[in-house]
Amino acid sequence: MVKIIRSGFFTTIQDTGRFGLRHKGVPISGSMDLYSSSIANSLLNNDVKDAVMEITMTGPKMVFNVSTYLSITGADMSPTLNDNPINNYAVIKVQEGDILQFGKLKTGFRTYLAVKGGFRTAVKLGSRSFYKPITSLNCLKDGMEIEISEFQLFEPKITQMKSQSLHHFDEIIAYRGPEFSMLNKESVKKLKSQRFIVAKENNRMAYQFIETIEEHNYEMLTSATLPGTVQLTPSGKLIILMSDGQTTGGYPRILQLTKRGIAVLAQKRSGDSIAFKISN
Repeated sequence: MVKIIRSGFFTTIQDTGRFGLRHKGVPISGSMDLYSSSIANSLLNNDVKDAVMEITMTGPKMVFNVSTYLSITGADMSPTLNDNPINNYAVIKVQEGDILQFGKLKTGFRTYLAVKGGFRTAVKLGSRSFYKPITSLNCLKDGMEIEISEFQLFEPKITQMKSQSLHHFDEIIAYRGPEFSMLNKESVKKLKSQRFIVAKENNRMAYQFIETIEEHNYEMLTSATLPGTVQLTPSGKLIILMSDGQTTGGYPRILQLTKRGIAVLAQKRSGDSIAFKISN
């Protein structure tokens, strides 16, 4: 078991998500930055679907009640083990009684913590991912205990690797969405040339930008959406659906981010800026 002493700002258990249920209104959920969470699991020779801890903005403090191995990827939140600094993108041996905690956020926005064998929370609709309408909690709480497996001996194929965090990328690759053709020339020009600053309205459901493009009066029937779908409101505001985003929407779907694009955006916080690279 691992006991959460302090939960941090917003810490959840996530895996690769729930699939095959969008027709019933159930979002995929899962790690916002699947790129970083998959590397954390790979360092430990875990299955890519093993559950990890997604840590947003400020990190938790926890004590391990069993010996195991861990890895940390994504944002750099100054992790320490028993008050000694440890590196991201490395396999770390943990002994029973060791205390892991996080400090100052240096780069990025979301950190991923993996343990050997994954976190063993309850499986709901085929996934361990926390999502409030389905799971019993929306995020970790102080005093919570999470089941993990004990590993006394493990020989990783790779013990450390160069940082692969996507926080330093500011260009997001996107494809044209189903309603891209409704845009006028001015809107297309802005999308391709303007930089967009992340607004304070950003979370696991969606990201918004401060800047807008041209207003429109385009009408459409409610249609399917995906994580990474960029919707355009009548006022010209862009809404980018993320892991917990709704499964349908009535706004024009002008762009669709790639999985890597979603991961890059997930490492941005309010005030950061990005540019779209629109692929044909």
